[in-house]
Amino acid sequence: QVQLVESGGGLVQAGGSLRLSCAASGRSIANYFMGWFRQPPGKERDFVAAITFSGGTTYYADSVKGRFTISRDNAKSTMYLQMNSLKPEDTAVYYCAATRRIRSYVEDKGYDYWGQGTQDTVSS
Repeated sequence: QVQLVESGGGLVQAGGSLRLSCAASGRSIANYFMGWFRQPPGKERDFVAAITFSGGTTYYADSVKGRFTISRDNAKSTMYLQMNSLKPEDTAVYYCAATRRIRSYVEDKGYDYWGQGTQDTVSS
């Protein structure tokens, strides 16, 4: 089993940047397909980005394409989400997730392990 812990959230002005980290313990993340999701206040949790085992392929929601970059460092057992040009609508709790079996990477039911979430707030 793998345990996931997010960090790097906070308060930033619109147009600013944040970098989220997802540190894994218990297992090497090289064996896991990983993703980021977010849950805005009062809304459902939605897909943000995903990355394959080696990091060779990445996927993004249309709403973040061109602004967010997902990456991973398997040697450090850490995944990242670089968020640039942030907008107030990016305000949400951000979760990292992992699975050993790729199913539907855009649905949260496609992942088996989750972090506790980190709050990101973008002020206008």
